[in-house]
Amino acid sequence: MKSRIALVLAMALNACTPTTGGDVSRLMTVSDSSLPPIKMFSSGQHTSPIRANNDLALDFIELSFKLESGRDLPVFTRFEGPITVAVMGSRPASLQHDLTRLLGRLRSEARINIAQVSSGPANITINAVPRAAIRQVLPQAACFVAPNVSTMDEYRKARKSKRTNWSALRKRERLAIFLPNDVSPQEVRDCLHEELAQSLGPLNDLYRLPDSVFNDDNVHTVLTGFDMLMLRAYYSPKLHNGMTRGQVAATLPHILREINPRGERAGARFATRTPLKWKRAVETALGPSASNGQRKAGAAEALRIATAMGWQDQRRAFAHYAMGRVLQRSEPDRAQQHYTQAKRYYSATPGTRLHQAYVATQLAAFAISQGTGSKALQIIAPHVETARNNENAALLSTLLLLRAEALDLENRPSEAKAVRLDSLGWARYGFGSDWAVRAKLREISSLNPLNG
Repeated sequence: MKSRIALVLAMALNACTPTTGGDVSRLMTVSDSSLPPIKMFSSGQHTSPIRANNDLALDFIELSFKLESGRDLPVFTRFEGPITVAVMGSRPASLQHDLTRLLGRLRSEARINIAQVSSGPANITINAVPRAAIRQVLPQAACFVAPNVSTMDEYRKARKSKRTNWSALRKRERLAIFLPNDVSPQEVRDCLHEELAQSLGPLNDLYRLPDSVFNDDNVHTVLTGFDMLMLRAYYSPKLHNGMTRGQVAATLPHILREINPRGERAGARFATRTPLKWKRAVETALGPSASNGQRKAGAAEALRIATAMGWQDQRRAFAHYAMGRVLQRSEPDRAQQHYTQAKRYYSATPGTRLHQAYVATQLAAFAISQGTGSKALQIIAPHVETARNNENAALLSTLLLLRAEALDLENRPSEAKAVRLDSLGWARYGFGSDWAVRAKLREISSLNPLNG
């Protein structure tokens, strides 16, 4: 089992500031059926990373020969030959569009021979099931993938046996992905990208990667240029099932020289590994079950470790972000100090534009709550296209709704109305149901002092 954990972790968008109060009558004069049509992405920008091949080789080995638990994998495994994908269950309306786009990218960017089939057995079976069915077997998982099964019934029978043990796998022939079919289109797509990528390739996540879905911070949820490069290397003809860590490590320089020639000239950074204690501290700070005291202690421990390790990268920034989230309701001024620190470290780290956009939602929300619309507009401006290029509709709609409130504060109501209307189609993709969209409208409207 390899799962996408449903943590409040990442850069959750449902906690800009307190959500009570606010006059939203000017937003809510239409019936549910008159919300604008859902908007969906047809393109994005996913450039390959400019990183030293030495660093990329280290990333590849650590991603491919370990599980998230820290357990070593004895040999390299992948699919051999053409790969087929099928969909079962009650699929959401958006799933086929997003799957078609993803398979096209895997063929063109990762050079993987993969195609969807409408009938018969498949190498990878995507099961669209209710979220409750996933939580019954894995309470903290948003979605997951398992080897050597195709259906939920098969998985239930085999889940505690060697059959579904990734460490015992010697080749990949048949896997099942379990996606929720009753959540927002974006959450379905995010699960699709992460679980299909890990069906095909690496099974580990690394917090040190700033530009990858193979990272438990859940910032990147659509496969990036880095991810496609890793998958292209994974399916190089120079690799095959059963190779040991040493054999793969010896072969990687030849593969990377061929598929990433720019990496031969780039200087290596040799990023340090992330201690398990830091990961556990972050999970405590932002996970779903800890008390407020435990969250504060977890965030403080994450900051202590990041400082002791001497990190100046996105992990130091994320520790400050976590502390900001913990303090947001009880000590908003201190929270802003941590968000500002997170922004500083992200700004100094290549590949973190999307991270910076998330931090901007928190800084802009605070500026709006203080009645400083011009400052909020300045904070938001650089990040709208970042959200669009990274195909993050929830983030994009949040930034647009914040911009609308800032425009209202600046006495520009016509512009505010147009921006707010533009946000709604993206909100329907990002947040799903009409009630969730309207809750987001209420939440962000409540920031504005003009709304009482």
